[in-house]
Amino acid sequence: MYQKILIPISFDEERDTDRPVRLARLLAAPDAKVTLLHVIEHLPNYALSYMPPEFREESRARTQAALDEIAQGLPSAEAILIEGHSGRSILDWAKQHEPDLIIIASHRPGMQDLLLGSTATQVVRNAQCAVHVIR
Repeated sequence: MYQKILIPISFDEERDTDRPVRLARLLAAPDAKVTLLHVIEHLPNYALSYMPPEFREESRARTQAALDEIAQGLPSAEAILIEGHSGRSILDWAKQHEPDLIIIASHRPGMQDLLLGSTATQVVRNAQCAVHVIR
C-alpha cells in the first residue's frame, strides 16, 4: 500500500482518466494522499496572438474544474494545475514532493515516440519512485 500517489492527468482524447484513479483506489493505504496533476504546456507567443485574450484563463478554469471533479471521487485527493513541459514538470514535481508511486496513462507507442519519446517514457526512465503505466 502506498501513502503518497501522484497521478498525472492528460485530457487528450485517447487517454483514460478513470483507470488510473481506480488503480489508485486499489493501491492506496487507507490514509493515503493522492495528487492529480495536470501540466498545461506553454503555447508560443505567436499562437497566443491569434487567440482571444481570455482564452488562457478560461482554459485554465475549465481544466481545474475537470481535475476537481475527478478528485471528488477519491478520499483525500487534491487537484493541482501547473504550467511547463509535461515530462519535465511531472518529474520536477515528483522530486520536490516525493510520492511513493506515480500512476501514469500511456498510449500505444508509435513511430513518433521512437524518435521523440513520450511523457510516460520520460517519467518511467527518470522517476525516483515506483511508476505504474496504464495502457
